[in-house]
Formats: sequence, C-alpha cells, structure tokens
Amino acid sequence: MKHKRITIRDNYAEAALFARRVFVSLLVVVVTFGVLLLNMYHLQVVEHQQFQTRSNDNRIKVVPLAPNRGIIYDRDGRILAENRPVLSLEITPEQVEDLDATLARLQQLLEFDASVIEDFHETRRRERRFNQVILLDRLTEQQAARVAVRQHDFPGVSIEARLVRHYPYGEAITHALGYVAKINRTDLNKLTEQGLAANYAATRVIGKLGVERFYEEQLHGSIGYQQVEVDIRGRNIRTLSVQPPVPGQDLHLELDAELQQFAYDLLGQDRGSIILMDPRDGAILAMVSKPSYDPNWFAQGISYAQYQSLLNSTHSPLLNRSTQGGYPPASTIKAHLAITALEQDIITPNSRIWDPGWFMIEGVDHRYRDWLAWGHGWVNVTDAIVESCDTFYYDIALKMGINVIHDDMVRYGFGERTGIDIAEESAAVMPSPGWKRARFNQPWYAGETVSIGIGQSFWTTTPMQLAVATSVLANRGERPVPRLLESIAEGSVRIPAVVEQREPVVLKNANNWEVAHQALTKVITSPKGTARRAFQGASYTSAGKTGTAQVRSIGQDEEYNAEEIAEKYRDNAMYVGYAPAENPEVVVVIAVENAGGGSSIAAPMARQLLDAYFADPAPTGGLESVLPILEEPADAN
Repeated sequence: MKHKRITIRDNYAEAALFARRVFVSLLVVVVTFGVLLLNMYHLQVVEHQQFQTRSNDNRIKVVPLAPNRGIIYDRDGRILAENRPVLSLEITPEQVEDLDATLARLQQLLEFDASVIEDFHETRRRERRFNQVILLDRLTEQQAARVAVRQHDFPGVSIEARLVRHYPYGEAITHALGYVAKINRTDLNKLTEQGLAANYAATRVIGKLGVERFYEEQLHGSIGYQQVEVDIRGRNIRTLSVQPPVPGQDLHLELDAELQQFAYDLLGQDRGSIILMDPRDGAILAMVSKPSYDPNWFAQGISYAQYQSLLNSTHSPLLNRSTQGGYPPASTIKAHLAITALEQDIITPNSRIWDPGWFMIEGVDHRYRDWLAWGHGWVNVTDAIVESCDTFYYDIALKMGINVIHDDMVRYGFGERTGIDIAEESAAVMPSPGWKRARFNQPWYAGETVSIGIGQSFWTTTPMQLAVATSVLANRGERPVPRLLESIAEGSVRIPAVVEQREPVVLKNANNWEVAHQALTKVITSPKGTARRAFQGASYTSAGKTGTAQVRSIGQDEEYNAEEIAEKYRDNAMYVGYAPAENPEVVVVIAVENAGGGSSIAAPMARQLLDAYFADPAPTGGLESVLPILEEPADAN
C-alpha cells in the first residue's frame, strides 16, 4: 500500500509572492492613473484654449452676409442701375414629408416647366436637407398670391425676398453700363488668385461688362458676418452677434439718360454707333451701340434660348460698336490729313490742284475715282475739305507717304486704345508697312497709300477713337481721355473722377489748326458744304465732316448701285463734328452701317442730336427735309 506524498506549504514564501504581486499591480494602477491624470492635465490646462475654440466652432457658425451693391446714377441723378426686391419660392426638404408630391402640386398651382423641377433637384443634391433651396427665383405677383392663400397646404415651402440688379433703361444703355451675372468658376478662380474670394462668400453676382465690371471693387462693398448658435445637426438656434456688411459705393456717371435714350431711338432699326462727348474733359454724355440687348436678362438669370439668340444673331448685338467696332474712317479724317500735309510743307493753305474727277499714279494704268464723276475743278485745301474732294487727298497722301501718315495719325489716337473706363475696347488698325508685313507677309504698295488718303484701305477706327481725334481738332491739340465716371459717393461726399489728358498734338505752325477749323465750319455753312442742308437753320454754330465709307472695293469700270448689291456690302454713313464752332463743348460721332451717304444719313442724325443737346426749337424736319441737292448726292463724302 502506497502512501500519499504530503507537500509542506511555505507560508512565508507565499506571502512574499503575494506582496510582490500586489506591489506590481498597485504600481501599474498608480502609473496608469498618473498617465491619465497627466493627459487630463494636458487636455484641460495645456490645450484648453485650442479645444475650447474647436468646441465653439462646432456650436457657433459664422454666416457671411452679402453687401448691397452700389447704385449707378446719370449726371442728373437718374437711376441707371439699382437693386430691386424680388420674391423667390424656396423649399426646406427636411420639413416636407412627400417632396415629389409637393413639387407636383406646386407645378399645377403655379404652372411652371418641368425643367424647373429638374434644376431644383440638381441644386438640392448640393445642399443639406435643412437648408432652403430655391424653386422659383422670380415669382410674379399672381404666383406669390396663389402660394400665400394656400400656404397652410405646403409645409416647408416659403416665400423669401432678396435683391436683384435692375436696369431701368434696358437695352438703350447696355454697352455703357454692362451688366452683372452669376459668379462662375472662372470668376471664382480669378477672385481666389486676387485674394478676394472671402469677400464674395455670400455674393451671387459680379460685374461682367462695362462700368459694372470696371468699377466692381467700388460697387461691390465689403462682406458682413453673423454668428449663430447651431445644434448638433447644424440647425440655427439663435443669433449671437452681427457685423453688418458695408454697402458698395454709389457711382455718378457723365451719361445723360435722356440724351442716351434719344440717341438710341435716333438709330431706329439701323446698326451703328453714336457718341456725344465733351472735348474739354472727355466726359461721355451718350454712347450708343446698336443692335443691343436687355442687360436684365443676365442680371436676373438668362435662359438658354435667350443666350443662343444673342450668340447666333448675324448682327452681333454683343459687340460694343462704340469701342470695338472697326470702321473705315472715310472722309471724316480729311482735316487731320490736311494738317499733316501743311506741317510737312507738302502744301500751303493756297496750294491748288486740278481735279478732273480721277487720279492716277505715274506709270500705273489705274484711275482712282473721285465721288464727283466730273470733278471739282481747281481746289485748295479748304475746298477739298468743304467739298470732300477725294482727288486732292489721293495726291497729298502719295506725296506724304504711308510712314508720315501713320506716325502723325497715331498722335491723334488712331491705332491705340483711348483709355475709356470700360474694359471692352479695341485698338483698331492704323496700318503701316511693318504692320502689313507682320499681318500678311506682303510689301506695302503705293496704291494702298492713295486709298489711305481718303480713310479706306486697311485703316479702321472705332467711333470712340474718332471722338478723341475730333476733340483734338476742337481743342487745337489737347487730347482728352474719354470717361464715363463723374464721381464716386463716399457717404454724403462725392469724390470727382480724375480728368486725364494724353500728350497733346503740338504743331510747328499753330495757324494750321485754324485752317482746318475754318474748313470744317464751312462744311456746315458753305453753299457747297456736304453738311449744309442738314444743319440749315440751326440756332447754334458747328463744324463737322461727313464721310461715306466703302465696305467693299468697286471695280475700275463698275458703278456703285446700292439697290443692286446685298445690304451688308452697302456704304457706311459717317459724321464727326463739334459745337459751338468757336467754343466747342460737345463732340458728336455718328456711324451707321450699310445706310448710304454721310451727308444724307449721318449728318441729319447729328443735327437732331445736337438740337436735343442745345434744346434747339428750330425744326429739323426729319430726314426728308435734308435730302441732298445735286452738289450733295447720296454717295457724297
């Protein structure tokens, strides 16, 4: 029989082992609590400010507030651009039980297209459910009334008011004012590059063209903010503080709204441009480009069909003809060329040539025809301007040469941007041999210089350039920079715009200004003056020059007949002038596309516009009363 083995317990050793285990465990607990306490100290004390800020950010939301855009006025305080309240229909999806059913009932009630619902869903996908989403952004009074009466049937649907840009004069003033439209990705990228994106956080629109674009910084204003307390889902609970936005500055322009509208109506159905400018300081009183379009289309949300109608129009309504249209100046620049010839000693005030009705370059079998087939006979420089003798200018242009003509015409502003305070401007073309070589890789020919002598060939100018060049004549050399801005409002104070002048045209013989001035005055007063009939009986004095610009060349043996050619190939009617003749305070430029002769079409328009400016009661009798006599045929320059 086996005996069990008896183990003798060592109580002392076991107690020591237990004590060690308890000590280690206690040490681990102490170290763990120490780490926790140390971490708590770090969180609660060391990083207290940081986590408090983060906590507030989760509880407090900063909402940007858009500033009201500045108002634009004309020189007499008439509103040209304003902010009008409109009503929009907005839906909070979270508060609507059956969104599709609600949209269907609203469509039946308000009678809008299905595309509106598609746009709504597209916008809703980018928003949180508790945010309001616009369904209709311009409710009519009838639509607003229908919703208001049945408001209780549409929980989560509300009518909200906001401001949109409005242009009371519509298309009559578009190309001067421009317009605002929704901020797109390109605009946003540009604002980000300029460091201005934060200032547009709550803004929906931005200036796209004209004054609205050029003075965007002044018109926009500065953004405001409000701090609101939100719940865990981001819903607003209460407003904590508000920093109101700073409204944009109001602009006062030099434009006269009544003259602008008159000039716009004066063009009727014709295409072209009219400019009325003060030559003394460059103030633009009227600047019309036609055809035009309604800027409210863009400001209030242009439809696809409307935009396509503008893009696809053969008459280019989006083009600002006043500053971007390139027209051959035709005979409107003959006074400028006469001054150059006098300064170069090519002619004297008494030099005469015989005009048989044509001009030929020696050794070239081609006749450059005068507009008067049987010629003007003996003419000097004054006669050549008054009667618009082409042969005289063929001769002096060839003698001067293209380089002399180019260099001198640049001094009047041709071939350069005028510096007007809108971004949409072209330099047009003041040609030279170097320009032609670079453009066509061809040499310059003498026949092209001959055509330059009557403002044709490659020479193109904008109506605004003509206004500046005519102002140089009226000012006897001073060259103003045209401007639309009269002043900017700073509270109750109006800060006037800076009046700029470019380098003046200085003549070796200042009397040459008077030669040109007297000739331009006789265009109006002389029995053979091409604008005599148009200005007959006016109570004010004026000086001017008509022009008839060929759109396409006419063959050697071909006769011009407007009835037999397409309208787009018919002559442009031109006129430039200033009044009063002795102390000019206004310059007028008329360019009418494919309308005919300057003396029969453009000059009568200039007369009516100057009558309106001077409030002349003498009747002009309309276009019928100023039809040209034998000495002034419809194709007279």
